[in-house]
Amino acid sequence: MAQIDYYFTVLSPYAYLAGQRLEEIAARHGASITYKPLDIMALFPRTGGLAPKDRHPARMEYRAQELPRQAKKIGMPLNLRPAFWPTNAAPASYAIIAAQEAGGGDLGGLVHSVLRAVWVEEKDIAEDDVVQDCLKAAGFDPGLTFSGMLAGAETYAANLEDAVNAGVFGSPFYVVDDGAKFWGQDRLEDLDLHLAGKL
Repeated sequence: MAQIDYYFTVLSPYAYLAGQRLEEIAARHGASITYKPLDIMALFPRTGGLAPKDRHPARMEYRAQELPRQAKKIGMPLNLRPAFWPTNAAPASYAIIAAQEAGGGDLGGLVHSVLRAVWVEEKDIAEDDVVQDCLKAAGFDPGLTFSGMLAGAETYAANLEDAVNAGVFGSPFYVVDDGAKFWGQDRLEDLDLHLAGKL
């Protein structure tokens, strides 16, 4: 059975546009997923990237065309300039880490709910009540926002180091336990084909 390390930031529009296709692909191939939320702003300088605010205007102009295009292509709503972006990604990331440790709910649903809160619902995922609503809707204890804080912070930092060591440089990024790597929601089809032994 394949195992997929899923590296992402809860601030990524491309992770949002992935929807729950990763979970569908994993279920189809009997693969397991380890969710690894990380601090993308700390990852960029360590792997040759730049934060959006520091990128050349030409790159940002392309991003402004590409995101709505990709959203339309897969039939998902998207607010290109959400009210609460960027925001502090740590609280929601800690909660996802705590939920993964606790088990018992829909982890993929939780991740997508947090991303949707940013890119569709105009909510600030740095706020405890927003994260708690996402936890509850996905079948987790909303109290994880408090009880999972310490372990979440430690794992969040460890995920960054794991990402650097694994050759990860963006979000979403999928690393299969056979060493295959896929960057971007537009490479999920390739991941699917790889797991099927066709690519």
